[in-house]
Amino acid sequence: MRPIVVATVILTVVAAYYVYRPLPNTLSDRWKFMFLDAIFRGFTRLGNLAYELGLSQDVFILNHLMSRFGMLNPQSSESVRVTDTTFAGLPARVFESTSKGEGHHLKRGVVYFHGGGWTLGSGKMQPYDLQCRMMAEKLDAVIVSVDYRLAPEARFPTQFNDALQASKQILKMEVLAQYMIDPYRVAVSGDSAGGNLAAAVAQQMAMDETVPIKFKVQALIYPALQALDFNTPSYQQNGNIPILYRPHMALFWLRYLNGDERLIPSLLVNNHTSLDQGHAAAEARAKVDWTHLLPTAFHKDYKLVAPAHGTPGLIEELPGLLDVRAAPLLAEREVLKAVPPAYILTCEHDVLRDDGLMYWQRLEEAGVAVTHDYYEDGFHGCMFFAFGPTRFSVGVRSLQNYIQWLDKNL
Repeated sequence: MRPIVVATVILTVVAAYYVYRPLPNTLSDRWKFMFLDAIFRGFTRLGNLAYELGLSQDVFILNHLMSRFGMLNPQSSESVRVTDTTFAGLPARVFESTSKGEGHHLKRGVVYFHGGGWTLGSGKMQPYDLQCRMMAEKLDAVIVSVDYRLAPEARFPTQFNDALQASKQILKMEVLAQYMIDPYRVAVSGDSAGGNLAAAVAQQMAMDETVPIKFKVQALIYPALQALDFNTPSYQQNGNIPILYRPHMALFWLRYLNGDERLIPSLLVNNHTSLDQGHAAAEARAKVDWTHLLPTAFHKDYKLVAPAHGTPGLIEELPGLLDVRAAPLLAEREVLKAVPPAYILTCEHDVLRDDGLMYWQRLEEAGVAVTHDYYEDGFHGCMFFAFGPTRFSVGVRSLQNYIQWLDKNL
């Protein structure tokens, strides 16, 4: 028995060492968060191992694991009819409230884009399915969850164009009539990379005079909005906080913008926005100047990182860095003035916190009505964990408040 006891103790210590991470006390459900992070790190390492062995791209492994364990078939209930269809050739899942209301009333609509760094995920994953189902029921609405093409097979601007073309088709009068959606009460929304696509689509649609029906509001959940400064206070503060580590966000951007992954170290020290990068970079840098755009409370003791000399030609190698379709935070003031009222959700323990805060400030300066919903105990992706055994209290609260805002403003 003694060898078994010793082995058990050793395995327990090793497991505890692997799971434990020093995390801020203000994080929601810290121990559950550590276990969740351990699982994600395990999946990531499996993907990296498969890549190193030449078996497959790591993202293909991760998406395969998600498809095996997290996808749901369309299943209707008494209160929500769920169907799979396509818009602009893209797979989509439609959640329709079956509530009759008074007479044949038109329903509100939400076009939703899932997160996953433009490389992972699907609206058919269980958390998104459950979220959209709840939205349809609580809002008495029709929710259209669109699956866009993913990197590395698809690169910018493919994901943006997918989101834009699907939105345009959904907003056609005949499609809205088919689903009994009120053309004056449609929102565009998304989380993380999906929040990026939602913001970019909202800008494009607002400025497109050929589009007769516009979105009434936009709702952005911890959106990724710029790739020019990987040293904002939130990036410096939360670079080692799960679930979205700072190097991972740089990797996602490079995969989206078709960049060489060996450029990650250059991005992380802001070599792409160094003072010698030229006029275009200087103009864009002013639009992500967190010393001006962030409330003072979020500056803390962090300093602006703007190296005098960087990697020559980096902006030219990655032109998407300055493209507003990829980085909505860089939009001109005239564009921002035209976009619909916004809801922006940010979390304290998220590298993307300051992207959302800066966009909030820029929209307010442009005269757009903005609601900022901030969670001191929140982390990136928390709303994804609002259901089941992986439920986090901040995930439940954030989802409830997000739906309440839509209910009041849509």
